[in-house]
Amino acid sequence: MSEALASAVAIAASPFPIIPAVLLLFTPRALPTGFSFLAGWSAGIAASATAFALVAEVVKQNDTTPTWASWARIILGVVLIVIGARGWLNRGEVTEPPRWIASIESSTPKGALRLGLLLSAANPKVLLLAAAGGLVIGSEDLTTAELAGSLAVFTAVASTTVTAPPLLYLVAGRRVLEPLGHVKDWLVQNSAAVMAVVITAIGVSLPGKGVTSV
Repeated sequence: MSEALASAVAIAASPFPIIPAVLLLFTPRALPTGFSFLAGWSAGIAASATAFALVAEVVKQNDTTPTWASWARIILGVVLIVIGARGWLNRGEVTEPPRWIASIESSTPKGALRLGLLLSAANPKVLLLAAAGGLVIGSEDLTTAELAGSLAVFTAVASTTVTAPPLLYLVAGRRVLEPLGHVKDWLVQNSAAVMAVVITAIGVSLPGKGVTSV
């Protein structure tokens, strides 16, 4: 489970959820919009991780070779390393924020829900990290209840950085906007580098553990 949690932490530490989670607090309906984004993000992460966990379960039941999960981790780790290295090398080429950042200012709760789903379930980098966690969870010998519990914990950990901003706003009100705004500005400027480091770190850990099990 610790290996899967590492992928969940990587998702939470990536700029993709943090930037919109903060920006949505500056919209007219801050709390409804922020919690709608949280719902969409969590649903997307849960669906992705569950899908890959179920794939792992099916393969585990029909494959007599015990090393399939190790090879899957090796391949996935190499893919993540390549993506991370490419992102680091190209980090200086990002001159302006993505279009979806500019559109957040006019977001509604319904739009925030769609954005959360899009950035989690349809984002290739986040999807790969969710796949890594789901494959690890699904390859373990777990009961149905344990599998569901593990996926719930994975989703909760991966959603912590989306949960924190609206909760802070709920407790402290608009006073949190200034410090959170500084965090957002730094992440916008360094999002490519942050994402590259996060993806590479997880990518490096996966092949090593896979090789020792082959």
